[in-house]
Amino acid sequence: MTTLIVHHTIRILTLESGETFTDQGKENDIVLQELSDGWWVHFIGEGGKVESYDMPFASYGSALGTAKAAAEFSAE
Repeated sequence: MTTLIVHHTIRILTLESGETFTDQGKENDIVLQELSDGWWVHFIGEGGKVESYDMPFASYGSALGTAKAAAEFSAE
């Protein structure tokens, strides 16, 4: 089951193993997804366009911290 955090009005979703972000996220959401190479941070934009950082984060904590910082920036 997807975990939802709202930070500065921005939704941050953490996916369970096997879930896909396209099924869960909506415009302006930030999605954290663990894959075999680490934790990916995805940003869902207008029309469902997805952008991600170039590399995954080694830990969930690092990915979440980055997502929260991005949410703070986006909310301003």
